[in-house]
Amino acid sequence: MLDSRVEDAVSAVRAKTPLPPEVGVVLGSGLGSFADSLGGLVKVPYAEVPHLRTTSVAGHAGTLCVGDVGGTRVACLSGRVHLYEGYPVDDVVFGCRLLAALGCPVVLLTNAAGGIGEHLRPGSLMLIVDHLNLTGKNPLTGGPHFVDLTRAYDESVAEAARGAAKDAGLPLAEGVYAGLSGPSYETPAEIRMLRTLGAHAVGMSTVMETIALRALGVRVGAMSCITNLAAGMSGAALDHADVQATARAAASAFQAVLARWVERAGGIARGTARG
Repeated sequence: MLDSRVEDAVSAVRAKTPLPPEVGVVLGSGLGSFADSLGGLVKVPYAEVPHLRTTSVAGHAGTLCVGDVGGTRVACLSGRVHLYEGYPVDDVVFGCRLLAALGCPVVLLTNAAGGIGEHLRPGSLMLIVDHLNLTGKNPLTGGPHFVDLTRAYDESVAEAARGAAKDAGLPLAEGVYAGLSGPSYETPAEIRMLRTLGAHAVGMSTVMETIALRALGVRVGAMSCITNLAAGMSGAALDHADVQATARAAASAFQAVLARWVERAGGIARGTARG
């Protein structure tokens, strides 16, 4: 049974674009240009969707974009809201719950992240294979309880990402993503701690969304664009403008992989996964 707020949002979106999407995509900092490449693009500002919060962070457009990638119908959240903006966790995951309610059996999450692993450099793409939830929050507080996260990131969707990167002729690293609440960047001591815990990248999103989607039975894939080396690793000060600039510079490679990933995910959504 749908939450009444989600029902309101679904009705508003379907009034603009009735065809159900097959794949949902969440676009992170500086990565929103992918949405403009969709065929038959329909844009719905977040402000026109009941209960969907608008973002205040530079690099997040705040638009729901629906269209096609190849033969796959896609709904993209161009921008997200974050815990560090002061929103409650239910608002942070509302957009993903909307994608699920619109009919997406597969959702691909993207983010900008700081690199911790020695194999990562600014501009690298990293497939998330597991995460550390260090936010102190969980979107399932109050229920449902005891959702299994052994395979939080679906292996078939991950394999689709590997195939997409191979098709695009681009390297794709893999690793564990540490989700923290922000809004400050981490200290060098915290980065050393995260490395000890097994993290390869760190950011301020994604883990809440993954948990909420898995509770709804949605298959999840996630990918980070590494936009900077984490605190203490390069000697440079961390700045959001630099994060955005690196994300823009990596946009063409990111879009090349993401477009192919969406098409392969569409095959999974239809039950006929492609190669």
